[in-house]
This record gives sequence, structure tokens and C-alpha cells, in this order.
Amino acid sequence: MRKSKEEINHNSVGLVIAKNQIINSSLKLDSGTTLKDYNLCYETYGILNKSRDNAILICHALTGDQHAAGYNDATDRKPGWWDNMIGPGKPVDTNKFFVVCPNNLGGCGGSTGPLSQNPSTGTAYGPDFPIITVRDWVESQNQLLEILEIESWAVVMGGSLGGMQAMQWAIDYPDKVKHSLIIAAAPKLSTQNIAFNEIARQAIRSDPNYYNGLYKTKNTFPEHGLKLARMVGHLTYLSDDILHTKFGRELKKGKIEFGFDVEFEIESYLKYQGESFIGQRFDANSYLLMTKTLDYFDPAEKYDGKLSDALKKCQANFLVISFSSDWRFSPTRSMEIVRALLENDKNVIYSEIESELGHDSFLLPIPQYHRILSTYLNKIAVT
Repeated sequence: MRKSKEEINHNSVGLVIAKNQIINSSLKLDSGTTLKDYNLCYETYGILNKSRDNAILICHALTGDQHAAGYNDATDRKPGWWDNMIGPGKPVDTNKFFVVCPNNLGGCGGSTGPLSQNPSTGTAYGPDFPIITVRDWVESQNQLLEILEIESWAVVMGGSLGGMQAMQWAIDYPDKVKHSLIIAAAPKLSTQNIAFNEIARQAIRSDPNYYNGLYKTKNTFPEHGLKLARMVGHLTYLSDDILHTKFGRELKKGKIEFGFDVEFEIESYLKYQGESFIGQRFDANSYLLMTKTLDYFDPAEKYDGKLSDALKKCQANFLVISFSSDWRFSPTRSMEIVRALLENDKNVIYSEIESELGHDSFLLPIPQYHRILSTYLNKIAVT
């Protein structure tokens, strides 16, 4: 259904057109591979001021993309993935800030990734696209920063994997990040989280239609495997409390049928989540890459495992936010970051938000969460 002008413009950045930036330089990746002439697809909201010092970089999470706010078309059913956060009068106020959100390399939102043409073969990269790290993303985004002729980010922020990028930015380019907002993140994945990612990858790779990542050449797609991967991933984003509150042990038909079809409401919900993800046609090879990026993230690795040493040269002010019911990246993991910053006498504010909604809380308009971000960012805008 086409939206009215009033629906689009009300407290929204409105209709947005994604931009493509071909970066005509080589990017040496952590894996040792070099990408040449790669593309970054990104969206912007708000206006860059004359001093060019009001720019915010939004870093997306695992299956996110550049479409963080507004609508790409008047017929879109939903706005961008962080629309409740970004827009006029919202915590990331586009009346005050110029907001940039790129699609990460290796994704499938328009930036160079497995679906892109490999210049050496003339066909899609597919499974041959190199493994990407968070440091690689920061390097590519820094080249975009220079093309936009912005000296430094007023803020780099994101949730989950996006929060890890915000931390890496503050480490790699301390003079280019004034404020780092790390939300629902961790300094590295736990063993349990790596295990969940491997289960998701195995679900995709064992799908008969995966064809070792060459499914495009077979004109097919590993739908079943990707659906299972999404179901596993989505389950880790929710808390046990919210699952019990929403579904409990409710049966779809009110009685046990002694079979293996969907009977419980939670089974139906997870099946819906998997099928709707398939409907978005997220690329399976990109999903494999993104989970590996998560697994490899460990900025302290180069410093004999000492996170405080990794953060020593940071110049940014930090806001670290966690959510009480987030068991994937628990408040304890956020406190590891806070302690490492305090050991270096860095300026850091920490807040644990009460929420029963689990890891996905960072995407939702929780009043206390939004108030904290609004207060923090408004002070930056006034300064």
C-alpha cells in the first residue's frame, strides 16, 4: 500500500535514495587478500554543517544494511531497521546531525560482497569472496570518510556487531572519533556464541542446494539451511522471560496431536522468522561471512589478550550500554569494556537498561534507553 506524504514525513527522514561509492584504491585485508576498486553502498540523513563536524557513523549488526531509517519507496511496508532511533527529534536527531550508514563489505545490501562480480573471473565472487574482519570494515569506512571530506566522526555508534565496530574505530583511528557509543556488545565472542554461529553455518553448508557456495550457478538457493540458521540466531536474540511471556507452552490447536508438525506457538513463531528471512533473500554466503567476522573479533589479541592495552591510545569519550536480559552479550561483557577503559582513565559512562526483551532490545524504542541516548547526543550537539 502506498503511504501518504504525511505518513512518510511525520517524524521521519522521509524517502531516501542509497548512494554508491566506488573506492578506486586497494584495500589490504587482514586475511592477506587485496580488494581493488570496491563499492560501498550507503545512506545519509540530515545535513552536514559548514564546519563538517556533526557527522555520525551508524554501524549495522549481523544482517543489517545501509537502510537504517526512512523509506526507499512509498510502497515499503517497513522503514529502515533503526528508524525509531534516527530522525527529526529522535535520539539521533537529523535536525542536528549528519548521519552516514554504510553497508558492510561482504554484505548483500549493495556493497562489494559475494554477489558482486569478481573482476578476475567476470562472474560473481560467491564463496571465493575473502573473509572480512571488523578492522577491514573500519579501513573501508575510513576511505569513505576521506571521500566525504570529513576530518572526524562526531560519533561512531552501533549495537551488537555494530558496537564492536564502534570500539574498533576508537582503537584504530583515535584522532577521528570524538565519541564512541558501544551498545549491547562485547570485547570478543564467548565460546558459546562461537558455537551458535557454527551451528548456523553448518545448517547452511549442509543444505543440498548450497553446492559449496556455488548455488547461483545452479539457479537455486539454500533456503532450508538459511532458514534454520536464522531460527537459531533469532532464538539467541530473545530472553527466556520474553519467550515465556509471549508463548509459554501454548499449543496452536489447543491440544497435543502426538506428531512432528508444528504444535507449540513458539515453534510456529520460529518457523515464521525463518521463512520471513528467506523472503528478504539475504545471501547465504554473506551470512557465513558475517558470522565469521563476529567470531574473529578480538581487538585485544594483538596485545597479549589485554583489552586495557588495546584501548590505551583511544581519545574518544565512551558511552557503553547493556540490557539486563541480554544473555548473548550480557552486561558482564559490557563491564569488561568499561573496566578496561577505566584502567586507562578514559572518560566513560555506563548504563544497564532494564529490559525483558533480550539482545534485540538495542533495536527497540525502550523509553529509558532512548532518554539516555537523547541526553548524551543533545549535549554533543550543543557543545
